[in-house]
Order: sequence, then structure tokens, then C-alpha cells
Amino acid sequence: MEHKNLWVYLETEEGAAKNVGYELLNPGRRMADKLGQELVAVVLGKDVEHVARQAIAYGADKVILVEGEEYAVYNTDVQTHAMVELIGKYHPFIVLYGATNNGRDVGPRVACSVHTGLTADCTGLDIDENGLLASTRPAFGGNLMATISCPDHRPQMSTVRAGVFKKPTADEGRTGEIIREEIHLDPAKVRVHLLERVKEVAEAVNLEEAEIIVSGGRGLKSAENFQLVRDLADALGATVGASRAAVDAGWIPHAHQVGQTGKTVAPKVYVACGISGAIQHLAGMSGSDTIIAINKDPDAPIFSVADYGIVGDLFEVLPALTAAIRAKKS
Repeated sequence: MEHKNLWVYLETEEGAAKNVGYELLNPGRRMADKLGQELVAVVLGKDVEHVARQAIAYGADKVILVEGEEYAVYNTDVQTHAMVELIGKYHPFIVLYGATNNGRDVGPRVACSVHTGLTADCTGLDIDENGLLASTRPAFGGNLMATISCPDHRPQMSTVRAGVFKKPTADEGRTGEIIREEIHLDPAKVRVHLLERVKEVAEAVNLEEAEIIVSGGRGLKSAENFQLVRDLADALGATVGASRAAVDAGWIPHAHQVGQTGKTVAPKVYVACGISGAIQHLAGMSGSDTIIAINKDPDAPIFSVADYGIVGDLFEVLPALTAAIRAKKS
């Protein structure tokens, strides 16, 4: 049985696609071209044809579109059933998912159902010399990077963190084929039913899609001092982030954490305040376009990735920087 084409699972919520799906069309396009195969987006949702058309603009050759009332809200059983049916019909060579809460749920379930492997939380993707998917992810607490392949089973699967790859530039004039599939799961086989949705702080802290992030670390010394970071973020119109040390100390909720055990981000500007730059933190933000580091230790590892570095006491630097930005704006 021949397996061909590279698939990207485009997760939708409330009729809109999660950005990570569009981001994955970037490496997906590059790898599909390297393999001489087609890039196919898979869209499951309710009233999401516009997402399918946008996927073509972002580089997909084809889109498999499955719509229905049961796809309006994510459901493990429904999504898994649809993906397994589609894989059984079309036999893709590679399937990529975003490492969102839902992607981390459906990806492994589908992999288990079709008897293949899955590499989770990847930060790098390529096609190796054998024509296989080479998925790179942090291992041993982020102290080394492991590149993993799946030589014996198909399709090859990976989940990939949001923010690792840049979203492609849309070409609205691009054309492609939309293939509609009717897939429905017997309601009696749906084991989980959504009773209520409770929106929490995590939804207000959208680090993955922020263009500017100001993050605080151990150097702030207390939860109260995080106000200095919030003030600078407010002046810049930025989102507040944090290192694991600050979160573990209880100074700020986990929803703000950047790094290997938090969010992977790639904003236009990342400002690191009192963050030493442990490898686990660097793994989550080194893809930022411009990195500004403020730290009193001139030998802090954060300066090795910074585009601009300020060696100084953040308790003096941050208020002065905030005041200067506000004065400039006014």
C-alpha cells in the first residue's frame, strides 16, 4: 500500500482556525516539495469552508473538509473517528498536528488507532537522507535535542508547538481543490458530552499570538515587583510573560510561562527582564524576531541570544524605560 502526501490537521474552534495549523503549512510546504508530494490540509468543523480556502492561500494544494454539527465543539471521539476514517481512505505519508491541548489529545489517539508512532512537542521538522520525517524535540529536561524518525509504520506523525514556525504569507490568488467528506459518528458511541465551558485566565494570556512580550524572571525577587514588568508591557501594548522560576515561586500564574514547560513563542519583540536564560527558557523564545535582555549579570546566558542587551539593575532600568516609552508616545 503506497502512502503519499503530507497532511496538516487544522484545528478549529468556534468557526476559526488555530494559528498553529497555518504555521505548520510553512514547513509542510517545504517538506512536501522536498518529497515531490502534495500538501493537504484537513479541516474539521462547523461552517469552516473559509478556513479551507485560507489554507489554500497559505500553501495547501488540497483541503479535505469535514463539516457537521458534531464538529462545532472539539470532541475526542468525534475527531478521532473522522481522522482514522480519512487516513484509512487516503493513506497519507505524514500527518502533523499542533501541540495544543486538543492536538495533544487527538494526535496520540489517532496514532494508536492506526498503529503508528508519534513524536510529541517538536521544535524542528525536516526530511532526512532516507526520505523520512525527522522530528526534533527537547529531551532530558531540555539539556539535549533528540531527532526521532518512524521508519517502519505509516503515516509518520508529530505534534508541533505553536510559535516554532512563522505563518506563511497568504497568496489570495492561489487555487487548490477542496474535497468534501461526509463522516458522522453514531451519537451512542460518543462517550463525552460538553456540559459547560468556563473561560479562565489562560484565554486572556495569548502568548502564542502576541507581537510583543515582556517577561519577568527570578531577578524581580517578588510578586509585587512584577508590576514593573506589567507597567512596561502596558506602555508597549505587550503581553506579560514569565520564566519558570517566577511561576514556581508563585509570583504569576502558569498561563504566563514561556519555555520548554510553558509556551513556545515567536513575537516580533521579546523583552527578558531579570531572566538568566536557562536552556529550557531559551527553547521557548529564541525564535523571536528581536530579543532585548535586561540583566545585571554580564555573563548571563540570555545575552548569547539577545539582539540588544542592557547590563544593569532592572529596578532602575525598567521604570526609566517605561517612562521614556510613555513620554515618546505622548
